[in-house]
Amino acid sequence: MHSLPLALHVRSYGQVRESDRHDFAQLVLPLAGSVTLEIEGREARLDPLQAAFVAPRAWHAQCAHAHNRHLIVDLDLAAVDPDVAARLHQRAFLRLGPEARKLVECMGMLAGRQAATPRLLAGWTPLLLDTLVLDAVRAPSRLAALLASVEADPGGPWDTASMARRAGLSPSRLHALFRSELDTTPHDWLLRLRLERVCDRLVAGNEPVAVLAQWAGFSDQSALTRAMRRTLDVTPADYRRRHGRAARA
Repeated sequence: MHSLPLALHVRSYGQVRESDRHDFAQLVLPLAGSVTLEIEGREARLDPLQAAFVAPRAWHAQCAHAHNRHLIVDLDLAAVDPDVAARLHQRAFLRLGPEARKLVECMGMLAGRQAATPRLLAGWTPLLLDTLVLDAVRAPSRLAALLASVEADPGGPWDTASMARRAGLSPSRLHALFRSELDTTPHDWLLRLRLERVCDRLVAGNEPVAVLAQWAGFSDQSALTRAMRRTLDVTPADYRRRHGRAARA
């Protein structure tokens, strides 16, 4: 069966939280940043490692506090393989493995420049759905407990050695798992997590940058500023001016 989308577009979300539902299914595939999404009472934070499937007629609402971009795929489930559709219905929030992320990133770049052709979508969409289903049924990651611990305390004294001890792995094995499952390194994943949390708080409040730097695990304000310049090409102060509440007032 051809699972050609009803529509495909790139969307960013803001702070306003509004409920919605529609007759078609929808995939929410993060390209950058994060958003909090609630689907029928279940809530999760979506980021480039986690996507969502919104079933037809399911109530959902979302909000974000920082810059974000998502690839949105509206689907007619009648045009989707029944087994794939059934597996998508089993869970609203979907792990994005390296293969799925590459597909999402590629289509996100194309969609940002021009409308994708029907021929391209007809080949890309079934491949994406099959990959998402495979990710959903894979055995739980050995990194799951570690990731949850770090996400709960991103400013803690984490480094590759302490993360390896927490996961019960050698540093080399930890690197291999991060590469195979997340397509990154422990250091880069931790840095991205800390910067995302800092950006959220830069937007949401007026805490001094030095306080945020210490809270997020950076040695000082200068270290945070260097990391944001290198990774996001912006300083903390500039990010707050561009995306903070005052900028949207």
